[in-house]
Amino acid sequence: MNRKKSFASLLKITCVMVCSCIGTQFVWADKTDSESITDTAMGTDCSVRVYGSDRTAKDIMDMLSDIENKYLSWRIEGSDIANINENASENKPVMPSKWTYGYLENVLDLARESSGAFDPTLGRVSQLWNLESDNPYIPSKSELTELLLETGWEKISLGDGEVFLKDGVQIDLGAVGKGIGCDEARKMLEETGADAAVVSVGGSILTYGKKPDGKPWKIGIANPRNEDGESYLGSLTIDGTCSISTSGDYEKYVIEDGVRYHHILDTKTGYPAESGLISVTIVCDDGWLSDGLSTACFVLGYEDSLSLLETYQAEAVFVTEDKEVIVTDGLKDMFTLTDSSYEQVEE
Repeated sequence: MNRKKSFASLLKITCVMVCSCIGTQFVWADKTDSESITDTAMGTDCSVRVYGSDRTAKDIMDMLSDIENKYLSWRIEGSDIANINENASENKPVMPSKWTYGYLENVLDLARESSGAFDPTLGRVSQLWNLESDNPYIPSKSELTELLLETGWEKISLGDGEVFLKDGVQIDLGAVGKGIGCDEARKMLEETGADAAVVSVGGSILTYGKKPDGKPWKIGIANPRNEDGESYLGSLTIDGTCSISTSGDYEKYVIEDGVRYHHILDTKTGYPAESGLISVTIVCDDGWLSDGLSTACFVLGYEDSLSLLETYQAEAVFVTEDKEVIVTDGLKDMFTLTDSSYEQVEE
């Protein structure tokens, strides 16, 4: 069994600011007064650099750990999501914090709009595959069929601040958690009057404000195959505040008998999605949305993603298994392809 896993999702997307980047450790070329920190939070490598604020980068890093521990984690006893999973039923609701409830409303809207391509109830199926560990498991069709009976976003009901769960379903917000972290970082930056910042939480990035040197932010999009030693497929030039997330089949996967089993699961089968795509990068205003859309669009495939992107006024860079790159209209002037082994094609 040939197994590969990301180094804290470093190959999702990596921020490049007229600098070189090793993993998610930024090596900055500009000397503008700022504060930065790189650490682990929310189960991944995170980097924060803040310009012009009394609120330190460490405060943002601490906040990322706090929202994981208090609200988002299904693993940590006492968190909102763990409490819902343990105690909520069809007849016995749980009332989480308003913070968690608000994000659950957003998440269920996305599940509905994507016809379930994004589904926050697949946690048990992902756990069965165990692709994040050193002992991944390839389940049988019968195992997945049985487990899928306990999934389905429609089995989550919200009302009056309360959460109801049916048929033993469990909530897992891992597919939007990193983006939520970026959204909360943005709120903190707004509250403290920061001039500019860049926040990287695994595969989600927030660019905030204008770079002090007046140049746009540059975001490198990882090469999904990296067969020629090229780390980046290309880059996006971002001017101002924006959220960017990438999902790809190269992040967490196992190869057995020549078949790549990756972590982005088809909600209908429980098996890795086969949509003809190997990477999707989403650019939009909100981090939770860019994170969730990158998963949904990967599952849907290019053609079926377009209406969903239009619904949410989001833009995307699609990479197909034939190494074709398709860029939606809103990003065509912002994207530069740098790896010649790929071909950019028109929609």
